[in-house]
Amino acid sequence: MKLIITGALARLLATTLLATTLLATTAAKAEDMVFTSWGGTTQEAQTKSWAEPFTAASGIKVMQDGPTDYGKLKAMVDSGSVNWDVVDVEMDFAIKAAKDGLLEPIDFAAVPKADLDPRFTTDHAVGSFYYSFVLAWNKGAVSGEPAGWADMFDLKKFPGKRTFYKWSAPGVIEIALLADGVPADKLYPLDLDRAFKKLDTIKSDIVWWGGGAESQQLIASGEATFGQLWNGRVFALEKDGADVGVSWNQNLTAADVLVVSKGAKNKDTAMKFLAAASSPAGQAKFAEASGYAPINTKAKAEMPVDAVKSLPDAHVDGQINLDMNYWAANRDAIAARWYAWQAK
Repeated sequence: MKLIITGALARLLATTLLATTLLATTAAKAEDMVFTSWGGTTQEAQTKSWAEPFTAASGIKVMQDGPTDYGKLKAMVDSGSVNWDVVDVEMDFAIKAAKDGLLEPIDFAAVPKADLDPRFTTDHAVGSFYYSFVLAWNKGAVSGEPAGWADMFDLKKFPGKRTFYKWSAPGVIEIALLADGVPADKLYPLDLDRAFKKLDTIKSDIVWWGGGAESQQLIASGEATFGQLWNGRVFALEKDGADVGVSWNQNLTAADVLVVSKGAKNKDTAMKFLAAASSPAGQAKFAEASGYAPINTKAKAEMPVDAVKSLPDAHVDGQINLDMNYWAANRDAIAARWYAWQAK
């Protein structure tokens, strides 16, 4: 097996420190805020595209924390001791979290709404970025070229470990059903019995990843030969020169959104940050740096043409939109079965 070490692995060390180190104990100005996201190359791009320009323009410091942890966010709100102001979360979580009273409503007097993609804008969230789950593989560890999700389940044709997102979230269940022959327009409501039966066929060969940086490491090192990755993580590996392949066949689309924790100490500052992060300039800079699509409809006009061509919405043939409302309504029930199955 060919092992490939890239600059992404070096950055992983730094982002691990970010994720495991407590915030500095030095006193911060009242208006300073905390931004929490998923670490790795994605949070690096958010820091450079949003946080640093925001600080330069306002003088307000944006402290970084992560990775995003839904249990921790809920515990903060429930205890009344909220340290996270703005948090990057998956959209299905945001929909349910709003219903559960975990989020502040967005102040659209402070956050311009007119140019935000309405698909990713709610009363309690504004879009962070629009992404696709794609099939990626380590070319040095794979003989041949997989064509789609069904090949992830063909251990005879493509032996080796597979890596999937370990949390209960949109993506893996749909991948299993697509690999088992379910048409894209018949995915919902999800047939969980069929999906878990399909996943059982490769369960012993699955390596789980919990964050984007980990998914990059598994594929780049060859520890996993195939993987379900966010397209931006593959984009970053390719920029670092990693010998990775990618299939956009049946790419699965969804969005991350930015939310403000209920009881956030710096709510007004958080709203100003959201305005900057969701602006045309902020979204254009982040999209160019990350490979994820912008959620501000005017952002692409500020991007180089070549950068626009690499975005998920340049791969719409066969693209499948994950149903965030279905997941929000069924999140707890699916999670209970998901984690019970993982533990077997």
